[in-house]
Parts: sequence; C-alpha cells; structure tokens
Amino acid sequence: MKKEILKEYHQKRNFNKTTEPFRANSKKDGEKIFVIQKHDASNLHYDFRIEMDGALKSWAIPKGPSTDPSVKRLAMPTEDHPIEYADFEGLIPEKEYGGGTVMVWDAGTYRNIREDKDADGKTIAESYDDGKIEVWLEGKKLQGGYVLIRTVSGKKERWLFKKIDDEEADARRNPISTEPDSVLTGRSIEEISKQEGEE
Repeated sequence: MKKEILKEYHQKRNFNKTTEPFRANSKKDGEKIFVIQKHDASNLHYDFRIEMDGALKSWAIPKGPSTDPSVKRLAMPTEDHPIEYADFEGLIPEKEYGGGTVMVWDAGTYRNIREDKDADGKTIAESYDDGKIEVWLEGKKLQGGYVLIRTVSGKKERWLFKKIDDEEADARRNPISTEPDSVLTGRSIEEISKQEGEE
C-alpha cells in the first residue's frame, strides 16, 4: 500500500544520487504532522505537506503562505512524499528531479477542522476528494485555520491556499520575509546550500 502511494515520488528520483528519504513508515498514533519546506529549485517556492493516509500530501505554493485572510495563494499539487521527508533539509543534486536546496521553514501538527463535532464530519481524505481541506495548524510560525480549495480538476489541477479569518489571522504580519530561516537548524537557505555543498 505505501509503495503504491509513493509510486510517482519513487519514479522521479535516483536514490543512488539523492539523500531524500525512500520509505514511508507509519507514524505512531496521535496528532498528524504538517511541514512547509522552502525549496530553492528552478524557482523559489514553498511546499506545503500534510500527513494523510501514511504519506505527506503535497502542494507547491509559489508565493508561500500568508497570515492575511484576504490573500489567496495558488497551490499546485505535487506527488505524495514519505512521512520522513518532513525532516529533510539539504541539497537535492542539480540534475535530479527538484534539484536545489530544501529547508524546513515551518513544522508542527494539525487537526482536521471538518471532523470537529460542529462541522460536516468529513475525514481529511474525504475532504481531499471533496476538493476542500480545512486544517488548524499548530506550527512554529503558522497557527490557526487554513483552507485549501480545488479550483480546477483534471491533469492541470489547481488549488487555492488561504488563511481562515480567525484569532490567529494578522494582515500586518509577513513571516515569509520576517522569519525566513529554518525551524530545524536556524540556517538560511544560503547557509544550507553552502554547508551541505561542502560535505
């Protein structure tokens, strides 16, 4: 089952050349994780990933997340990643798929807002199929409700990612520019690229 979930992920990588994780091990029971990785590949973008069905369901957000509920960000789905990818920070070789520097920009746990007793009771997988995911993030940089809404289906699927207007919303805050460094190591994207390239 895990192997099928990650089929596209495995097909795009040469694990003899990249140090990205290969397996998707099950996490212990409890809260589900999310991670946002700053990825300086052909274009700098942010990969938003949430734990779902034994893997990390993933979207590339070119402009990164916002804490302003009036701001909508384009979110392009990418292949599922193994759970272990949540801790990956380093270099993907230049000629490999996704080649460039990866930083753990934010990480933490999330809960599915739609499963709450006053909501419609949909699981996270049902929400994904439905094209509307509402999660409450408990990260180091981002907290509160966020919603992903599918706007285009098919081969060129597109979603929108935005902050829900709640007590954690703040139109004046811009963590993309004011908190640019890794929550794992405190390093900048340039420091990760330099240090990992020297190894």
